[in-house]
Amino acid sequence: MAYFIDLFSPETYDAFARSPRDISGFRLRHKNAADKIKPGDLFVCYLTRLSRWFGVLEVIDGPFIDNKPVFVIENDPFVVRFRVRPKVWLSAEMGIPIHDDEIWTGLSFTRELHKGSLNWTGKVRGSLVRLEDDDGAFLTGKLIAQAAQGKAYPLSEQDRRKLATHTVNRPEKVVNVSVPEDAGNILTAEVIPEVEARESIRMQALIATIGARMGMSIWIPRSDRAAVLGEWENEGNSLLERLPLNYDDTTLRTIEQIDVLWLRGRSITRAFEVEHTTSVYSGILRMADLLALQPNMDIKLHIVAPEARREKVFQEIRRPVFSLLDKGPLAESCTYLSYDSLKELVAEKHLSHLSDTVLDEYAEEAE
Repeated sequence: MAYFIDLFSPETYDAFARSPRDISGFRLRHKNAADKIKPGDLFVCYLTRLSRWFGVLEVIDGPFIDNKPVFVIENDPFVVRFRVRPKVWLSAEMGIPIHDDEIWTGLSFTRELHKGSLNWTGKVRGSLVRLEDDDGAFLTGKLIAQAAQGKAYPLSEQDRRKLATHTVNRPEKVVNVSVPEDAGNILTAEVIPEVEARESIRMQALIATIGARMGMSIWIPRSDRAAVLGEWENEGNSLLERLPLNYDDTTLRTIEQIDVLWLRGRSITRAFEVEHTTSVYSGILRMADLLALQPNMDIKLHIVAPEARREKVFQEIRRPVFSLLDKGPLAESCTYLSYDSLKELVAEKHLSHLSDTVLDEYAEEAE
């Protein structure tokens, strides 16, 4: 028996709770991980935004591919599925926060950290991450005990706002969105501390390094180029002097300002915006502009930011205005990459032999 993390957003938690609770689904990109799971394995369920453990699902059989909606979600994207049996299913109020003293000191990936640290969050970056056997058994035991005679962890007003569901009606489906409360004046220029600006440049250099080692051509905006080249050796002479693209001037001006582009031949494969401001909005807006100008462009988009700004990135990606793009909601095209994920990836010994699809294992979606 093995243990795997099953991530739920508040929206998918609610949808699963209203379903027969006998099917747990995952996105198609999880197919390789899903193929390693066997009947009898356990999914330990984690509620994002609230950071609570709340359930244990036993795998009966699977995986199998099925496009029929089961979660009461139109265009259900969770098509890699398992038949499951709930061993524990708790309400949000009864879910155990990861910062609970017993949980924090009991898990191998948190016990050595102070509670203000975010170094543990990489473990809950995506579904089907395998837990160490001791961690899985520990969490399963705690959740079974919590279901039998546990204590409530009352939700704060802030917690309830995180659980609140807002939707926008598109012609083809209803889209979940977020309405950030602390937007302020997003058009006001933000003063960026020098240390953060330097870190942003280092991240651009790191992204360029990874792409170059994978055989990509690299584009860096001319305004950032000198600073980035101070951190990056332009491996393989991969830096482009001009973009080999045939778009209108407005589109080209937008593309040229994106922090890092990876190209294969004359095609952009991935675009990265490093969000070093606390508003985490300017780069996201540029990505939305690109999709608005070229809705048929097939590019993987990534927002790169520190772990501390992870939830803020998700809030901004899921703004109502970004749900109405012709191509579809921005949240379906744009994912989050943490600084730590990129540092982990660049240390991979066989990076030059990997496909750029390896990034999908590190990217997080705004569920």
